[in-house]
Amino acid sequence: MPRPRSRSPAAAKSKGKARPDVAAILKILDSLYPDAHCSLDYSNPLELLIATILSAQCTDKRVNMVTPALFAKYPTAAQYAAARPHELERDIQSTGFFRNKAKNIRAMAAALVEHHDGKVPGTMDDLVQLPGVGRKTANVVLGNAFNINVGVVVDTHIARLSQRLGLTKHTDPVRIEQDLMRLIPADRWCKFSHQIISHGRAVCMARNPDCSHCPLLPYCPEGKSRTAKAPAAKGH
Repeated sequence: MPRPRSRSPAAAKSKGKARPDVAAILKILDSLYPDAHCSLDYSNPLELLIATILSAQCTDKRVNMVTPALFAKYPTAAQYAAARPHELERDIQSTGFFRNKAKNIRAMAAALVEHHDGKVPGTMDDLVQLPGVGRKTANVVLGNAFNINVGVVVDTHIARLSQRLGLTKHTDPVRIEQDLMRLIPADRWCKFSHQIISHGRAVCMARNPDCSHCPLLPYCPEGKSRTAKAPAAKGH
């Protein structure tokens, strides 16, 4: 009698957990959000950099209410660098954490004046050297103002949906970005970020995701789990 074949732990794990169908996910996102774009209002790289700094712990809608007057008052990096701290704080107060943001903006602008002739640089290395500018902010600026895909923006929406879709098992933004960069074609990184953010706002909310009406449900492990449990919950 032939002995049954034994599977290696790696093979068993591979069979038990299907790889995400990235091509199908991207196709659906394209059909849902063909024109997804940055929701921050700006007209040049400096404005986008300032708006992105202000968007930390603040909604894009609120930032867009503040920036028209701010951009008119401070059209250059030199003017931000020379701004009176209390006055700049007052100008951005409604975005929250305004003291720290004003400090970072003034220091960042001073560095632009000193090292880049007042212009926003177009490389990741140069951007992350600026005070108050991390990789997430740099990705936003490069992808949208310069049309350069260096990485994937990871905000709360992208972290949440990437985990739910099985694109990553990590919670650390750096590890999430690394996973997404391996799975998503490089020329899609910026667009993918905007599409996922749009879906997170419209359908896949943090507390009450609308899984039963989500076009991504067939490719979403957490969505399948949630919808499978729903009938049982109603029966009690």
